[in-house]
Order: sequence, then C-alpha cells, then structure tokens
Amino acid sequence: MADGAPIAKNIVTARYVDGDSWGGNFVNLDLLKSDAVDNKATEAYLIYRRLFDFGKISQKDLSFGPVKSVGATVGFDLNTKNSPEYGSRTRTFVAGPTFIMDVPQGFLNLSVLAMWESNDPAAAKLPSRYWYKTHPVLDLSWGIPLGNSNWQFGGYGQYIAAKGQNEFGGPTSPETHVNANLMYDLGPKFGLRQGQLKAGFGYEYWRAKFGNPVSVPGATAKTPYVSAEYHF
Repeated sequence: MADGAPIAKNIVTARYVDGDSWGGNFVNLDLLKSDAVDNKATEAYLIYRRLFDFGKISQKDLSFGPVKSVGATVGFDLNTKNSPEYGSRTRTFVAGPTFIMDVPQGFLNLSVLAMWESNDPAAAKLPSRYWYKTHPVLDLSWGIPLGNSNWQFGGYGQYIAAKGQNEFGGPTSPETHVNANLMYDLGPKFGLRQGQLKAGFGYEYWRAKFGNPVSVPGATAKTPYVSAEYHF
C-alpha cells in the first residue's frame, strides 16, 4: 500500500537450496518491480542462510521430544530499493540456535536468532550507515507435502522485536511477518521430473513492515499472490 492505494508488483525469484554432511545452504534473490502507485520502483532483496546441523556434524542422535536435531543458523540479508521517498539500503546479519523438528515428510525448522541490522537510505542523506539496536527474531520455516497429493504447504513466519530508534530518531515497532503458500507439482503432467515445475498461490502478511509503527501509511502489507516455479 502507498498512502492507502494498493501497489501491484511483478516479482522474479532465483533460489538455491542444498544439503550436505554439515547441514545446508539457502539462497534467495527477489527482484521486484512496482507499478506507478509506487513510482515504478525497482527493489532487490537477497537472503543467505547457512544451517549447521550438530547431529549430522557429530554423527550423534540429538533428538528429544518433537525435535529431531539441533543446530545453528547464520546468514545475512541485503536490500536496496530506488524509491525517491526513502531508498532503502539495508544490511542485516543473523545468528542463533535452530531446532530441526521431527516431521514425517518435508521440513519444519524453528530458530531463535539475534539480528544486527543497519540502513543507509538514500533520502535520509546520513553521514554514515545507521545501526539499529540488536534485537531477537523468532523464525519458523516449513515445507510440508500434503499426504500423497501433489500439493505442498510451504512458507515462513517471523516475529521480530522492536529495534530501538530509527535513523530519524523515531520509535520502531515489533514486526509480524508471515508468508504461506500452497504449490502444486505440475512436473509429471508435462513430462518433467517430479518437483521440476510448480504453480500455486499464497498470502503474505507483514505488520509493522521494517519496524515502522502501524500508524505509518504502508506499514502493514496484506498481499495475495499467484506463483509459478521452475526447478533446474
């Protein structure tokens, strides 16, 4: 939303996921192009996460209760947007423990992370990059096949605590960010391997986006979307 008006965006995503004897890597790059309501702004958002699975590394059974293994996650986010009213240029680093939950299929990971975030928005013309107060994040990510169907329920949810004052001296607010989707595997129907082509729909809810108080226009995003994925 911009001053109460809905914003349409086209998004192209490149994603890389792997697993190894130590855990796994996750890389996601979103390229977003807004419509005229948002000044046709272009935005890029890069996420990298490295999971160290202590059970795999030690080759020991670390399971207890609903937890299959424990580990640690480290990573970073980079964001830039050329909107004239702000022009975000954030850098974020995260680290903390991860609980790898025991699910019959797919994955379900719960992490408690510390977040070190900075910004140097073009419109602010700051003398140097501004660092917010270090703050905690509760992060849940999942990818769960729905029985023997070709549907998968995936996404992530985050609760991000307030990060002190913003770069203009105003308050920040805790954030709630949920992005959930249902994707259907079309691969076998088109003569492709299983999981190679998917299509579906999802919904993103982001309250107090980037820590802005909910009274700020555009601070709450409610975004339904349709999506298609091709896996190489």
